[in-house]
Amino acid sequence: MNKTAKAYISLFKIRVAESFQYRMAAFSGVLTSLVWAFVDVVAFTAFFRYGDRAKFAGGLTLEQTISHIWVRELLLFLQPFSIDDELLLKINNGDMGLEMCRPLDLYWHWFARSSARCIVMFVMRCLICFAVGFIIPGGYGARSPVSPGAFWLFVPSACCAFWLSSAYGMLVTAVRANIAWGDGPMYFMLLIGQVLSGGYLPLQLWPNFLQPFLLLQPFAGLTDIPARLYIGSMPLSEAWLGMGVQLFWSAAFILLGKRILSCRLRTIAAQGG
Repeated sequence: MNKTAKAYISLFKIRVAESFQYRMAAFSGVLTSLVWAFVDVVAFTAFFRYGDRAKFAGGLTLEQTISHIWVRELLLFLQPFSIDDELLLKINNGDMGLEMCRPLDLYWHWFARSSARCIVMFVMRCLICFAVGFIIPGGYGARSPVSPGAFWLFVPSACCAFWLSSAYGMLVTAVRANIAWGDGPMYFMLLIGQVLSGGYLPLQLWPNFLQPFLLLQPFAGLTDIPARLYIGSMPLSEAWLGMGVQLFWSAAFILLGKRILSCRLRTIAAQGG
């Protein structure tokens, strides 16, 4: 057991070291994130200042909404936008049989690879973007957490978001491994996760009657729950509920992903000699 855990950790470290080579791609990604974040901030500023509900909407003030946007950019690549390119290539080319030759559990092997990719993008792109956001003047930049307590609850919630993202990314990978007729279902699942995570619009700005569902559905834990703790729109006394939702759905995605991938491995046919 100890040797197996060390093997997964080694795979994680190797993947991280490989991904850190793509520095120019990360730099261009930082610029892209900054531009889109600034566009969103300007758009929401105009909405709050000149709309019918100029001071707040959905329980959020303009300052909280701007902070939410920058926290979203910080957590952007802790949520899956695609599955690992090498894994997708192996699935499409029928090379999964080679992966099964390794003396490791295939699910956790792929989990280590996918999570390493998220960590690298978080460090090389999101952290830098968030740091630059702090120096943007005129009320358009990132803001500090509302309190020290909010920060210390935001950190474990962000870690839970990383675990949830990795679990959902592996679920999507497992589903794609079971589909022989294209990538459509995979991209549909990824898009649903991005929309319901608050990646396009903070969930608290959605209609009020949807709020109970939006808070408890699995994708709120990717962005919205950590952001609520950061900006103070979720009481600190309810942080246990938010992180409980994140951990519950993480476990559910892991169990479901392992089940789907296990079914695929039992029916896989390897040809050649």
